[in-house]
Amino acid sequence: MFHLARIAALFLLIPSLGWAAATPAHAQDARAQAQEELPPEPPLGLDDVPVPENNPMTRPKVELGRLLYFEKRFSGDGKVSCATCHMPRRGFSNARQYGTGFGGRLTLRNVPTVINAAYNESQFWDGRAASLEEQAKGPILHPSEMASSEEKIVRTLGAIPEYRKRFTEAFGSPGISLERVVQAIATFERTLLSGNSPFDRWKYRGDESALSPRAIRGFEVFKAKGNCVKCHLVDEFSAPFTDDKFHNLGIGMDKKPLQIGREKITGKTKDRGKFKTPTLRHITRTAPYMHDGRFNTLEEVVDFYEKGGHPNPHLDPDMKPLKLTKTEKEDLIAFMGALTGDLPEVKAPELPK
Repeated sequence: MFHLARIAALFLLIPSLGWAAATPAHAQDARAQAQEELPPEPPLGLDDVPVPENNPMTRPKVELGRLLYFEKRFSGDGKVSCATCHMPRRGFSNARQYGTGFGGRLTLRNVPTVINAAYNESQFWDGRAASLEEQAKGPILHPSEMASSEEKIVRTLGAIPEYRKRFTEAFGSPGISLERVVQAIATFERTLLSGNSPFDRWKYRGDESALSPRAIRGFEVFKAKGNCVKCHLVDEFSAPFTDDKFHNLGIGMDKKPLQIGREKITGKTKDRGKFKTPTLRHITRTAPYMHDGRFNTLEEVVDFYEKGGHPNPHLDPDMKPLKLTKTEKEDLIAFMGALTGDLPEVKAPELPK
């Protein structure tokens, strides 16, 4: 199994894109290596990362995406980037109830983590984006988030020689566009994988010392009495800790106007109040919780589930009172704490000038 060594290698790049001074005899080989496709090998506990055929991974594209992830200058006011809400030091969320965008405006929902978003079949709490590329485009153009436009992107980035060079190297031809920007950002985000947690080492490597007795008991509660595993999936080969589906827990159905969630996308009444199941990986680092960020602690989340959610006509049939003891709740929280694994260290880069 792979423990992020290959992904870490993606970032071992010098400012000129990481190739030492090459002799003419080696220059062609260096260029060929630069464009070599690099589908990331997953860390322990995760499946192979799906990479779309129309956006293969290469070292230059990952590095360009990393720069653009932190780039504020092409936003509407020059003050907002992807990293403004999806902060590396805060579990690629923002540790606040809502996101903050253009002009300090608050978004309507809690910021979901980008960690392991490469595996999502759809993006956003309501699943309105079918890919990471589509997800990246949404906030860039949204008037309350980055409030940008393709014209602003092309003008701003095109005025910087280093960016012109990097787009050419990443895509094999000159040209800056919104499509290329979101492809690069999505490529970088596909390297943000978290696995090899204490739970993974215990379950998939057989390291009995990796998990505490309390966390092991918590896993049993998670599987049996809590039935959490029905939506936060774990199998014999990997553990995404999400079913990538949508469920009504009653969150948002206790507000006026109702937060209808998935129904707004599908137009189907059966989807009323449904929101996407988030992964539990790195869950201790991504508070607050739920699509409206109403819970600040895992204890509050467990109490909500223990009571069976908030009653409403569309409540998921699996949402029932759990009748957990105080010890079972503590064990369950200890188990979730064991889902924090390795994650590539990402620091804000020095941006081209």
